[in-house]
Amino acid sequence: MTARVRERSDLLVVRDLDVGFETRAGLLNAVHEVTFAVGEGEVLGIVGESGSGKSVSSKALLGLIRPPGKVLGGEVWFRGKDLLKASEKELDSVRGKQIGIVFQDAMSSLNPVVRIGKQIIEVYRAHRHVSRQEAGLKAEEMLGLVGLPNPDMQMRRYPHELSGGMQQRVLMAMALVAEPDLLIADEPTTALDVTVQAQILELFRDLISERGMALIFVTHDIGVIADLADTVAVMYNGRIVEQGDVREVLLQPAHPYTRGLLSATPRTTALTLPSPIPGTPPRIEEIISGCSFHPRCSLAVAACEVETPRLVPLSVNHKAACPVTAGALSNGE
Repeated sequence: MTARVRERSDLLVVRDLDVGFETRAGLLNAVHEVTFAVGEGEVLGIVGESGSGKSVSSKALLGLIRPPGKVLGGEVWFRGKDLLKASEKELDSVRGKQIGIVFQDAMSSLNPVVRIGKQIIEVYRAHRHVSRQEAGLKAEEMLGLVGLPNPDMQMRRYPHELSGGMQQRVLMAMALVAEPDLLIADEPTTALDVTVQAQILELFRDLISERGMALIFVTHDIGVIADLADTVAVMYNGRIVEQGDVREVLLQPAHPYTRGLLSATPRTTALTLPSPIPGTPPRIEEIISGCSFHPRCSLAVAACEVETPRLVPLSVNHKAACPVTAGALSNGE
């Protein structure tokens, strides 16, 4: 984890984002008061178990929540415009061109009956007024950029003819072809083996270094965040429970959930086995009073079952929503 020194210039600012889903049981909140910012050229990692609200939050930024889901409130500011109030036409000018997104399931994200090259060409021409020939050259260039061998040959292939890692690289090429300022990567390495995962992460590092783009990297793997991100937001049951500079958060975690994720992460240098977090994450329909993590938390006190903790600053670059451990850290214990 190497800290990067830069003058802060926020590219994206999210305030109090709430997202819910209409069900037979009524309106259920999946994301609660999510607030974060991403600076130009910065990597924000959003980490948490499945069902924590990571993917729902990232899709809401670009107006990709569809019924029965809906955004209930909040603000998403990008280059002076609140995207939650933008029209579909305005969002179309942002999606892909200014903000790219890589979805987690490559096979279901690619059209199985359309050749790879044509899919990238269509994306590029949707955002740039260029000829099909020029778009074809750009598509081939992008396939080479993301590390696919013989890009001219790959242009003529169908998705099913590619491995999972190659499909993921194609999605990255599609997301990057219009040269966005911000890329959202929604668990892009989840279904890949460790060797391919390492290659994809190295590719992200190169793109950030060479292009200076900002990145929101969504994952359940806190080890990846430690290796890639500048800042981190830890989510549990739809809320951010800890956030800040990646070094501060991971070297001095203040929330029991963050500590649990770290303890559950395998390490090649560790002498002890990983320790899983007891229990399971709550389902969206479960109503848990107070801190939603308290049923799984060994440090919970009576107040945790009643009061929903708010994020409180521990330093300039570190916040946590746990009065038990955060209070101890702020007192220097």
